[in-house]
Amino acid sequence: MTTYLQHYINGDFVAHSEETWIDVINPATEVLLSRIPQGTAQEANRAINAADAAQPAWEALPAVERGRWLRKLASAIRERVADLTNALVAEGGKTHALAHTEVMFTADYFDYMAEWARRYEGAIVNSDRANENIFVFKKAIGVTTGILPWNFPFFLIARKAAPALVTGNTIVIKPSELTPNNAGIFAEIVHQVGLPKGVLNLVYGYGPEVGQALASNPKVGLVSLTGSVGAGIATMTAAAKNVTKVSLELGGKAPAIVMDDADIDVAVKAIVSSRVINTGQVCNCAERVYVQAGIYDRFMTALIAAFKAVKFGDPAEQAEIDMGPLITAAALARVEEKVATAVAQGGRVVLGGKRVGTKGFFFEPTIITDVRQDMEIVRDEIFGPVLPVMSFTTLDEAIALANDCEYGLTSSLYTRDLNNTFIALRKLKFGETYVNRENFEAMQGFHAGWRKSGIGGADGRHGLEEYLQTHVAYLQLQD
Repeated sequence: MTTYLQHYINGDFVAHSEETWIDVINPATEVLLSRIPQGTAQEANRAINAADAAQPAWEALPAVERGRWLRKLASAIRERVADLTNALVAEGGKTHALAHTEVMFTADYFDYMAEWARRYEGAIVNSDRANENIFVFKKAIGVTTGILPWNFPFFLIARKAAPALVTGNTIVIKPSELTPNNAGIFAEIVHQVGLPKGVLNLVYGYGPEVGQALASNPKVGLVSLTGSVGAGIATMTAAAKNVTKVSLELGGKAPAIVMDDADIDVAVKAIVSSRVINTGQVCNCAERVYVQAGIYDRFMTALIAAFKAVKFGDPAEQAEIDMGPLITAAALARVEEKVATAVAQGGRVVLGGKRVGTKGFFFEPTIITDVRQDMEIVRDEIFGPVLPVMSFTTLDEAIALANDCEYGLTSSLYTRDLNNTFIALRKLKFGETYVNRENFEAMQGFHAGWRKSGIGGADGRHGLEEYLQTHVAYLQLQD
């Protein structure tokens, strides 16, 4: 029996007003999992109105009380770890280990942001005038909206909702139509804990209709999107007419630089982990590797061996695997096309390069050499388990190659030389650089991209401040 999900608006599950539905497919088996409403602008605006009505009372609560609600959500998530993990495995093709990590990290993230209730603050600034005080207040923005991706769909609920709620904002969330079932479970959790009506709302649908409505409504003070560059541009365009603040995490083309003095085993392990996690469908994945000429042959031998050892399959049936399928048939076709183009442009596939089987969207772990900087495989985001590798001579050359990119989200460096490390940290033009470790951010850090990788950012104190606006008061005392 097919499950039909419902919107969650103003504290109630709302029946779909139309007869149009979106199928949710298991990417490993191509089996129908559920159907979600093909939401409309009308339903998005209804959710925004509910959030707008609820926001003043929510903001009026002491921040510590809002933090307690986040802790309730975190506890309720942990009570449904199995349900949420299984949903992520089925709809997203995640390995069981990665899905479980995502669920637990999400609960921890709600707890972490709850801790900021007593910590975010304004300031008192010295005045040039006698008997005057200048106060800097940090206040909620109001209604916020979160437009989610499919690759880490459950965690992104927390990344957008937790800082919004603890700072006194309300929120409307649109899950990806590809991976919405985990959000349906979260709506049940919100309902179960009794979060005040209208504080968190959830509307399903496609981006061009529901996402655009969430970005263009004049009652919205901040729209946060994680997705493609095209989706980010569309969101900015929709938000522009109301001069609405946007926070965007978009694509990436992360370079990994491996120096002659690197620990090859450490570098290979971290790069493979950063390439095959979620089948390469992560914006901060290592997407291209630059290896210094002196260790190139030894590095390639170790890298090929490590890629050959990568286990993949249906994550619902095989527990001890490293990756599952790509998310859709279209995603599979894009990766196939990128590999074919790389070969046509002179690249050499030294491992993998093909689809696996005829059922499910599986693609072999793939390494491509003999690539050049001007080739599409080096310049365009792959979003699949394919890794182009090329050599370099000097660190300055490697940095120039790494920076030669329209994206600027993450980067990595493998070296034992502290001087080279700081040279690279000074010159690399990316929001994040990982040194001698895999590409995976911390909740207390700041995840933000340069150039076409986005605007604004998330996590930590700086991410929390995305959801605050400043009110300065000049108080002149009278004698």
